[in-house]
Amino acid sequence: MTDLTSEQVVDRCRTYWLGSGVDSDTASDMAIELRSHIQEAMAEGKTVESVVGGNLERFAEDWASAFRGPRVTAPSLPRTGANSANLGLALGGLAIIILVGAVALFVPDDPNMDASTWATVWIVSAGVLALGELVTAGFFLLPFAVAAGAAGVLSLAGVAVVWQIIVFVIVSIAFLWLLQQFASKDIRGELLPVGAARYIGSSAVVTSTVDRLSGEGRVMMGTEDWRATTDGNNSIAVGTEVRVVEVRGARLVVEEVNN
Repeated sequence: MTDLTSEQVVDRCRTYWLGSGVDSDTASDMAIELRSHIQEAMAEGKTVESVVGGNLERFAEDWASAFRGPRVTAPSLPRTGANSANLGLALGGLAIIILVGAVALFVPDDPNMDASTWATVWIVSAGVLALGELVTAGFFLLPFAVAAGAAGVLSLAGVAVVWQIIVFVIVSIAFLWLLQQFASKDIRGELLPVGAARYIGSSAVVTSTVDRLSGEGRVMMGTEDWRATTDGNNSIAVGTEVRVVEVRGARLVVEEVNN
């Protein structure tokens, strides 16, 4: 998403909102609000991602969900994080097949392949894979570097070659699975709140009386001015300190701190 301008981000979000059931007037209002937040962030030297997070579709859906019922069909935005993770697992699977196949060529008993030779093969392989990981990044080769290192240790300990290969395969698969779980959580946004969700729990000060019935109200959260509403029966006066309990579309849902 880093290649998108602020206007492209706003346009994509508005398109998503319209396609997911938000009416045109509300979508336009939300777009104006989002553009304002992005401009404020950029004026402070921050990036667009500091406002919308790393998953634009998730951000757009968070804002849209308050203005319609359950989503049936909505336009998809590019999911670069998911694509990268899937590509990494595909490359990882291919790499493990190639490496195990190459190592298997040496399995037949060979008087020239003693324990020290096997240790050298594994350790050099681990070094090459680790170097490849540093160059390519993405943790695609790291599982195999760790697995090759583990097999090298077994070789130095005099463990049979067949067990070295088995350990290499098991460690590689286990490490790949752990990385896949980590990547999946990151893609789903389970590690850290991103986009508008990160405001929940933050403190703000009322700058214009917040009233649920009239739908009016504004709060200042740090340097950002937000429209606000409350689920309480009473209005919240100017100057009152409030806490954000929900982000509902382009509005913050707040409650008094002393509640």
